[in-house]
Amino acid sequence: MITLQFINHSTIQHLPPERKVRKLLETVKEDKIILLEGRLTKQEEAHLIQATMEHINGRFRGIELSVLSSDQKQQGLMKQVQHSLLGLLTGGRHGITIIGPATIVKEIKKDPDKIQLLMVEARAAKRKKKP
Repeated sequence: MITLQFINHSTIQHLPPERKVRKLLETVKEDKIILLEGRLTKQEEAHLIQATMEHINGRFRGIELSVLSSDQKQQGLMKQVQHSLLGLLTGGRHGITIIGPATIVKEIKKDPDKIQLLMVEARAAKRKKKP
């Protein structure tokens, strides 16, 4: 069984960066795929990747991460203004972030308008962990 866990950005926005990363990493290590409203800062993403590298072992093989946000370059002037205002209101964190365990998430394909999440069957992923 695959579990998707939606995390509203407001539930983690007030946490210090270390605690935020720890919470996300603990969730992914439970073989859950996180759908995070918004996006992490570049520093938080770097800290998440660094923390992930420190936790890699025989059971945990890392994470797959992708961010989908709107591209204002292909929009009209009014949409660009709305996009800019939204960016000011959300602190530039509008979009959606997907974080999943590398043992389950085989690949994340990102197009300008969508994300395709290709996953390994949960049983097959668990069999690969046992050796």
